[in-house]
Amino acid sequence: MAVKHLKTEEFTAAVEAAPLAMVDFWASWCGPCKMLSPVIETIGQQFDGKVLVGKVNVDEEPALAAQFGVMSIPTVVFLKNGREFDRKVGVMPPDAFTSVLEKNL
Repeated sequence: MAVKHLKTEEFTAAVEAAPLAMVDFWASWCGPCKMLSPVIETIGQQFDGKVLVGKVNVDEEPALAAQFGVMSIPTVVFLKNGREFDRKVGVMPPDAFTSVLEKNL
């Protein structure tokens, strides 16, 4: 599975175990999130085995959204060794995300 759906209990261990992670904070009712979803899926396949590509449903995991200060969705957070180093808010073209990953691999 290229994209991992993350829950609060496993989040910290998962992102700290990955040298590089990209996490999409989303909700099922969010139109822009639905537009971004295929991009996230494609990036997950493209970077499978190199980057943890995860999704966090903000309705199911509000504590994680609060922990990262997510104020609007979609928000994509980039983490290296468990620490945030970049984020993108809103729908963007795939290279807005892949360029961050490629620079930090």
